[in-house]
Amino acid sequence: MTKVTKVPKPILTKQDIHFRLRTCAEYGQASFAGIASLSLAMVLLINSFKGGELAVNSAVFAAFAAYFVFALLQLGTMALIRRDLLQHGGLRRSTRRLGYVLLISLLTANIFVVTAAFQLIKSKKSAAYTLSVYALLTTVFVFAISALNVFKPYVSDLFVPGMALLLIAGAIQFIALLLIARYADNQLLPKWMWIAAVLLLASSVTGNLFALALGILLIARLRNRDVSSGTKLNEVIDRLSRSSTSMLGLWFIGFLLAISLCSYLTFDYGMAIDNNYGAILQSPSLTYPLGTDNFGRCLFSRIVFGARISLFVGILSTLIPVIIGGSLGAVSGYYGRSTDNLIMRALDILYAIPGILLAIAIIAAFGANTVNLILALSIGAIPTYARTMRANVMLVSTLEYVQAARAFGAGDLIILLRHIVPNSIAPMIVKSTLTVGGAIISTSSLSYLGLGVEPHIPEWGNILKVGSAYLETNAYTAIYPGLAIIALVLSFNFLGDGLRDALDPKLD
Repeated sequence: MTKVTKVPKPILTKQDIHFRLRTCAEYGQASFAGIASLSLAMVLLINSFKGGELAVNSAVFAAFAAYFVFALLQLGTMALIRRDLLQHGGLRRSTRRLGYVLLISLLTANIFVVTAAFQLIKSKKSAAYTLSVYALLTTVFVFAISALNVFKPYVSDLFVPGMALLLIAGAIQFIALLLIARYADNQLLPKWMWIAAVLLLASSVTGNLFALALGILLIARLRNRDVSSGTKLNEVIDRLSRSSTSMLGLWFIGFLLAISLCSYLTFDYGMAIDNNYGAILQSPSLTYPLGTDNFGRCLFSRIVFGARISLFVGILSTLIPVIIGGSLGAVSGYYGRSTDNLIMRALDILYAIPGILLAIAIIAAFGANTVNLILALSIGAIPTYARTMRANVMLVSTLEYVQAARAFGAGDLIILLRHIVPNSIAPMIVKSTLTVGGAIISTSSLSYLGLGVEPHIPEWGNILKVGSAYLETNAYTAIYPGLAIIALVLSFNFLGDGLRDALDPKLD
C-alpha cells in the first residue's frame, strides 16, 4: 500500500499576512465596525450613570447592552474572517452567512455593523448593490427618526402622508435591493429593470441621494447594453464605494439631506421655535429624545431643522467661490502674462484680508442674516480656489494632448472646457469638500457670536450658544449640537478623500 503524504501548507510571512488582511475589504469594514460599536457602547455605559449617583438610567443602559453585544459579535466575526484569510485564502460561505445575524443590529440603529453585514453577505459587490444598500438604510433611518414624533404631544398635519411616503419609498428600495442582488452581476440587465429604475427616481423625492444615483446608474446601464462593464458613472461610484469611511461620510450627508427635506412633512416647526414653559430643561426622554432647552423647545426638532441651514449655507457658500474662483483661476493660468497679473494681483488684495475678519465686516455693514452670511463666507474663499485652479491649469496646459488639440485647430474655449478643466478639477473637488466643513464651522461660529443666522432661527450655532450657558447643569443642551457639527464636518472630510481618488482621471 502506498502512503499518501500530506502536502504541508506554505508558511505565511508577515508581509503575506499583512497583504491578505489589507486587501480584504470585509476584514477592514468588520474591524472598523467592531471598534466603533465598542467605543459607542463605552460612551453609553458612562452616560447611563446619573451624575455622582449610583442610580442607572435603564434606557441608556439597555442601549449600551445592545451595542456591546453586537460589538462582540462583530469582533468575533472579524476574528473568523482573519482565520479564513490566513488558512483558506478567502472567506468561507458559513462566515458570510453570519452577515444575516448581524443584520439584526438594524433594530439598534447601529449603522456601522449593518453596513459591514451587508458587505459581508455578498461576495461580489457592484456599485449598484452598494448604492441600493445605502438607499434602503437612509430611508429606514429617516423613517425611524421621524417615527419618534408619535410620542410628542402633537404631530405635524402632514405627518401621516409623510410617513406613508417613506414606507412606499422604503418598499421600492427594498425590492430594488433584491433585484439588484439577483441581476446586477449579469452582463445585460433585463429590460423590465426600467420599471425599477423609474420607481427609484420617483422614490428620491424624499431626498434620498443614493436612490437618485442608483436610478441614474441603472438607466445608464440599460441604455448602454453593448457595454458589459457599465458606464463612466458606474466606474466612479465603484471606486468611491471601495472606501468604507467615504461611503459612511456620504451616507451621513445624504441622511441629513433626506431628514431635512422630510421634516417639512413629518416634523412640526412649532416644536422647534415655540416656547413651552412647562417643559423647561427636561432630560432626554421618548417625548423629547434630546431634551429641551431653557425655553422648553424640543432640542431634537431644533437640531433636525438646523441641519437645513447648515447644509444650505455650507454647500452654497462653497459652490459660489468654486465657480467664480475656478473660472478666474482657469483664465489666469491658461492665458498668463498680463491677464494673469491683473487677475492674481486683484485677488492678492482680497487674499490679504483674513476671511473671518472680512465676514465680520460684511455682516456688520449689511446686517446679520442668512444671505449676507453666505456672501461673506463666499467672497473670502474666492482667492484660494483661484490659486488652486490656476496651478492645476498651468500644469495641465503643458501636457502633450493639449498641444495636440491646439495643432488640430481647437479654440481656446474648447481646449479649456474639454481638455484642461476636466483634468484639473479633482483637487478642486477635494478642496471644496474640506471648505464645506470649514464653512459649516464658520457659520456656527458666527451664529454663536450673534453675527450669523438670525437668533430666532434654529441653527446649530444658535443652539450651541444657548446650550453653552447650561454646561454644568444640563450639558446635553450643548453636547448634542456640538456632536452634530463634528459629525457633519468629518463626513465631508471623509467624502473628499474618496472623491479625490474616484474622480482623478489619471486613474483611468
